Amino acid sequence: MTLKNRISLLVSLLFTILFGLASTVIFILYSNYRKEEFRDRLEVKALSNIKLLVNVKQVDNQLLKIIDQNSINKLYDEKTLVFDSNYKLIYSSIDDAKINWSVNDLKYLKKNKTFFKQQGNYEVYGVFYDTNDKDFYALISATDDYGNRKLLFLRYTLIISYIFFTTICWLLTSFMVRKAMNPLNAFHQKIKNINENNLDTRIESKSTKNEIDLIADEFNFMMDRIEVSYQKQKEFTAHASHELRTPLSRMTSQIENAIADPDIKEKKKSFLNNILGDVNHLSELINSLLILSKIDNRKADYHEIQRIDEILFSSIEKINKTFPDFVILFEMEESDDLDTALEINGNKNLLQIAITNVLKNAYIYSDNKQAKVKISTENDLLLLSISNSGRTLNDAEQKNLFQPFMRGENAKGITGFGLGLRIVNRILNLHNSHITYSIPSDNINLFCIIFRR
Repeated sequence: MTLKNRISLLVSLLFTILFGLASTVIFILYSNYRKEEFRDRLEVKALSNIKLLVNVKQVDNQLLKIIDQNSINKLYDEKTLVFDSNYKLIYSSIDDAKINWSVNDLKYLKKNKTFFKQQGNYEVYGVFYDTNDKDFYALISATDDYGNRKLLFLRYTLIISYIFFTTICWLLTSFMVRKAMNPLNAFHQKIKNINENNLDTRIESKSTKNEIDLIADEFNFMMDRIEVSYQKQKEFTAHASHELRTPLSRMTSQIENAIADPDIKEKKKSFLNNILGDVNHLSELINSLLILSKIDNRKADYHEIQRIDEILFSSIEKINKTFPDFVILFEMEESDDLDTALEINGNKNLLQIAITNVLKNAYIYSDNKQAKVKISTENDLLLLSISNSGRTLNDAEQKNLFQPFMRGENAKGITGFGLGLRIVNRILNLHNSHITYSIPSDNINLFCIIFRR
């Protein structure tokens, strides 16, 4: 999971949990408040009835009217019972509701003065009233229809608000985090595009000095040191290769002269030929290292328009001089805009080196000294395919194919250093192009150079 997704998830979850807890607390507090408020109303009504009985000496119709008048529109589905000190029912309201009671309830009232409990949909309140000469017990039951409707409305309001605002929170959090992380995304994109050919790339740092700017400053400082070290390494390789070429050239010349001497015996000539082969081998290695050290995107012009077919023909001509028995079967796919498609931006000398190396590789590792070369187009891509029949590479070898000094099992008995394809890969990277290797069928090696037009 990416950092921005993790931050969005954590912030959204935190808000969801806190909002859910707050909604729950609000609902519980209001529910308790409703019960307390309704209990107070029941208490007022119960004490009012008892006081009427105390003030009026006899329970008659007149008293009932007074009680009914005091209870009208006050409570919903109300039932009131009043008992004397002997637990005898002395008053019952005129509605049809019932209260389940027992003597133990009245005894409990005498001991604890009040109680409040739930009986089905009804809430029952009991109170003990003590006068100078008599004790009274009152039980009053009713349903808080108005309060329950408000509680139900509050519940639905909180649920809908919870769903709505948590959804808004998730969306806004994701949007804001993505916006806040845009500088980091740009930072990541620039880092991802850095390779050995553009070590001079630096990350723009603003004056705000936030965490990203601090990382950018440290990154730029690190890249300065890496670039200096890399340039020193390339300079050393170039200077060493250049200095080694002179004595190797003299050695080659002296050995060739010695071999040409008619007085030299055949046994010594064979020995000198072996030495000459090793010297040429070493010279080739030094030339490859020199080419690698000189490949630099800041020291060559890659914006000149070149025709890939002309470069290919020049490379074929050059490789045929070295390997005259090399047979190349050429094919060009027909296209309406072929002339335009063959034009690419690049450095002619470097591209010729790259294509020549791939052709040389096809010759060396083929089993019939033949290769098929095809130029084709696909969307905005120009494809140069070079295939040969021969032993193919396994999966492990394919992963490291373009690494320096990499040689597969099919290279046994073949001279080389494993630098040719590395040079090709470096040159193509500079031209915003790349090369791929595949096995389309048994014993067929296919290299495809892909140029962006």
